[in-house]
Amino acid sequence: MTKQETIASDMIPTWVGGDLVAVEKLEAHRRGLLHKAVSVFVLCGSEVLIQRRALGKYHTPGLWANTCCTHPHWGEAPEDCAHRRLYEELGLEGLTLAHRDQVTYRADVGGGLTEHERVDIYLARVGEKPEPVPNPDEVMDTGWVDMAELAERTRRTPAQFTPWLRIYLENHADQIFA
Repeated sequence: MTKQETIASDMIPTWVGGDLVAVEKLEAHRRGLLHKAVSVFVLCGSEVLIQRRALGKYHTPGLWANTCCTHPHWGEAPEDCAHRRLYEELGLEGLTLAHRDQVTYRADVGGGLTEHERVDIYLARVGEKPEPVPNPDEVMDTGWVDMAELAERTRRTPAQFTPWLRIYLENHADQIFA
């Protein structure tokens, strides 16, 4: 990655004073600014592919999350971002994504950081479970889990899961999975 690409990848589309501008990702989280995001769920039958975030992540390290979640680059279309990050995080490509909804949430993610996101959510239904190849800088583990079991686990042991996954399952499951 060139220096220019690295700088661009650290800038995310963020609303400041009613205008959408590029803001450095960590700064957006420190200030709790509303910014664009993308989340993906890959389902095979009643099971969903989840990932455990790498320990080197600057927030929510080691917590379980949905298949893929990220921030688009400035000017990047949400679906393009979803495909890019499925490949970058999990080595998955060629999945057909369906846009399910756009939701907004705000959550404390620890360390004085806040995720305040307007998220485009995508769903990929597959007939056979693809074999992820996790990027160790992003993902430390993956697993397939039944949706009902995942919902129960997030209620029983919430500290093991990212706030956004819990919010999606508690408040937006009908919008995402119906």
